[in-house]
Amino acid sequence: MGIKVKARQTKLTVGPSKGQYRFIMQAEIYSTLKQEKVISEAAIRSGIPKGSINAAWEAIGDVIRAWATEGHSVAVPGLGTMRFGLQAASVSKVEDVGTGLITTRKVIFTPSTTIKQELKDTSINITCYDKDGNVIKQVTSSDQGDVDEGEGGGTGGDGGIEDDPLG
Repeated sequence: MGIKVKARQTKLTVGPSKGQYRFIMQAEIYSTLKQEKVISEAAIRSGIPKGSINAAWEAIGDVIRAWATEGHSVAVPGLGTMRFGLQAASVSKVEDVGTGLITTRKVIFTPSTTIKQELKDTSINITCYDKDGNVIKQVTSSDQGDVDEGEGGGTGGDGGIEDDPLG
């Protein structure tokens, strides 16, 4: 199975191409899987009772939350690492340093090499729709599958301080 993408012909309302029709692509989101569905599926695949998996799920979530708020980059089982970060303005004088310089708080996720390889190997299927909603073309990817390294730089670790100007 591949990633399904819609390319809809849409009239732009802003920017240099305002008033022109362009094909805008976005991945189709099927639905958000609820925790109960994930736990049920994990129970079926592992043979572990749902109650045990649910307790482990909650405990892992609590640990990740606690350690991330303490400044750790925390492993998310089978997926990669997660940490908290921020964007902030810089100042030249120490007297000017304060929380008012913080512009954004962020959750930074760095995927594992296994997950990045899975994404690289996944085909992308694009369905093109004209402005009236009619399917006019279908395309399957033949690209190299380049994966964006994201903010963490793909190191699997903290990703340096370049995305956290104040460290």
